[in-house]
Amino acid sequence: MTDSFRAPADLSQAPADAFRIPGKALRRYVYTLLSLITAACGIYIMFDILSANELKPLETVIMVLFGISFTWLSLAFWSGVFGFILQMLKIDPLSLKSIKTMGLDDSPITTRTAVVMPVYNEDTQRVIAGFEATLRSLEATGQIDKFDFFLLSDTTNLTIAQAERDAWQQLQERLGALGAQTFYRRREKNIGRKVGNLAEFCQRWGANYEQMIVLDADSVMAGACLLKMVRAMQANPRCGLIQTVPIPVRQTTFFGRFVQFAAVLYSPMLATGLAFWQTDAANYWGHNAIIRLRAFIDHCGLPSLPGRAPFGGDILSHDFVEAAMLRRAGWDVFLLADLEGSYEEVPCNIIDYAKRDRRWVQGNIQHLGLLGTKNLHPISRLHFLLGAVAYITSLVWMLLLVLSTADAVVRAINANVYFTEMHQLYPTWPIAKTELIIALILLTTLLLMGPKLLGVLVTITHRRKQFGGTRAIIKGALVETIFAVLIAPIMMIYHAYFVISVLLGFKVNWDSQEREGRLLPWKECIARTSKMTIAAILWGYVTYVYAPIFFWWLLPVITGLVLSAPMVRYSSSLDWGRSARLRKIFLTPSETQEDPVLTELTKLLQEEHKPLAVPAPIPALPADNWVAMPHRDMDDYQTVTR
Repeated sequence: MTDSFRAPADLSQAPADAFRIPGKALRRYVYTLLSLITAACGIYIMFDILSANELKPLETVIMVLFGISFTWLSLAFWSGVFGFILQMLKIDPLSLKSIKTMGLDDSPITTRTAVVMPVYNEDTQRVIAGFEATLRSLEATGQIDKFDFFLLSDTTNLTIAQAERDAWQQLQERLGALGAQTFYRRREKNIGRKVGNLAEFCQRWGANYEQMIVLDADSVMAGACLLKMVRAMQANPRCGLIQTVPIPVRQTTFFGRFVQFAAVLYSPMLATGLAFWQTDAANYWGHNAIIRLRAFIDHCGLPSLPGRAPFGGDILSHDFVEAAMLRRAGWDVFLLADLEGSYEEVPCNIIDYAKRDRRWVQGNIQHLGLLGTKNLHPISRLHFLLGAVAYITSLVWMLLLVLSTADAVVRAINANVYFTEMHQLYPTWPIAKTELIIALILLTTLLLMGPKLLGVLVTITHRRKQFGGTRAIIKGALVETIFAVLIAPIMMIYHAYFVISVLLGFKVNWDSQEREGRLLPWKECIARTSKMTIAAILWGYVTYVYAPIFFWWLLPVITGLVLSAPMVRYSSSLDWGRSARLRKIFLTPSETQEDPVLTELTKLLQEEHKPLAVPAPIPALPADNWVAMPHRDMDDYQTVTR
């Protein structure tokens, strides 16, 4: 990269097959307008209901909390609606052209790409199997000569580190001559976590490649997907980053299969809607993405933020920030919602899922301190805001429920008090606007459940065979919806607690994640849920005694919390997961017509390798081609107006 660190190329010099995005401003205007109108309608109805009997301080707070939650629902709803329309009509969300008329890009690969997998104290067998499966899939395309693969270890556990070296040596023996294109590097000090890991790669070897494809420790990608990403980057010289939609696979527990099914069913539609209005200012999710190294090295050296946690120190959710810095510097960031062959794995039970969210909560809330950064693209600011609000809404929802309960109890106690002042001549009759209450309930239900229904409709229309048929889709969607309603209060409590702990300055350890299926013991389930269960029983009792009508509206929340321990326990069951699959519940495309790269991954995981007689030495690395990657001041760029 002798011409590194230039500004993005002029769009007039782009190839004919570069992304063309008509009506960017109009799309964002329409999306924002529809979302705000919907939110305003809901907020006005709520105001009309509460103000009928005078708006007291408690109800004013409820109004504010409701406004935040309802606006969040409106934004998500309209994103889903746009995605539904585009997918039903098979229209590309970026170009707005019919997908049927878009030709297949089979242009030659003319650039060099590094596929990098940062790991940290992970399951060695799974890491190496995913790494090799991706490599073998790319080899089958006949285009692997333009790629090198790097396993970038930040492992601190010495036993795991030696296991990585042993497994790497065995991999090299299996690869033969192909091993010359694969490299293993371990940092003894993981300074800067994943950010530092990738930064060191960029500094030592980034100048040897035009782009890098970043994988996670649980990622696996088909070779055809990798080639499409590279060709898209070649065709778009202004493009700094392209994000795919990673689809969960290989889940065995009931909870894991629930998450996997929901992601496969709804994510493509929702991602299509996001791509439609985000256009060239999309987000980065940290993996299964391709990044132009010239742009990344020049603009994504992240500084340490001034002050203390939660807003100071190392930037934790670095991916959002890196996408924002690329966009601010004039580079396009795209989300390719329809790109198949991009996979990942997810935590297999509620407890491990919540632990992962705990890390994301801290990183995303930190973004609130970056909202005032100069010259950010408006969509980048929105990414920061919505990323934090995604978790803060759980706290808002919890407060809304608690305060609404208090309001209902107070109203019930004072239900027969019609003279509230000393010398009042006429009684104050309570006003109940039943029609408005019903209208608000129906509108809220539409915003919550509408995207789910649309996701089911578009799947039945275009992908029903991949999900085992229409009956299997409907059956899975019903079970998914019921289970989602029951666990929503549990996740609400966890997220609310995480948000409070972050705001109080408590730190979190960014450890490796548990992804393999395991049945949680009763002791752990009870320990993790007992407080919320006791609180729910007391909450339900008080509500039932003083405000029995409101109790029935609150019942789904109370039920989920009271049953939290058995739900956490049994949803982690592998037997329940197998039973669901036998009954075609949560059936997904990766199970009905498995991708060869996933078949290869399964085969590699089943193979046993004898321990080495002599521990493997540290592998050799390519010569350094050093280039500086300076830490950038967050406020040192000019405004980007495109």
